[in-house]
Amino acid sequence: MPENSDGAWYIISVAAQRAEVHEQTLRHYERLGLIAPARKGNSPHSPRLYSDNDIERVIHIRSLMRDLGVNLAGVEAILHMKDRMERMQEELEQEMISLREQHASETRRLKDIIERLQRGSLS
Repeated sequence: MPENSDGAWYIISVAAQRAEVHEQTLRHYERLGLIAPARKGNSPHSPRLYSDNDIERVIHIRSLMRDLGVNLAGVEAILHMKDRMERMQEELEQEMISLREQHASETRRLKDIIERLQRGSLS
């Protein structure tokens, strides 16, 4: 079974019920690449497993279509941009962590140099 740090895994019937859609809708969204449920095994015939994030994404798709009148092509474009923005945000956060670590390291190095210079000038 795949790892899921997001919570439980659901079979298609439960996922469809939780997202308030038909099972065929989930299969259709998967064919379009809008969702990517995990598989229990390596076979394409093994059961689909949906995470809470998958279900939230389906609910988001329904909301875009129902509340905003966006068609599936528009939903696909919106979700692609949203996914890209989230990846970019994660990359930016990692870069910020790296820069903070570099800054702390450089600060320690410079403080060490200052201390050595002060000790040398005091002797």
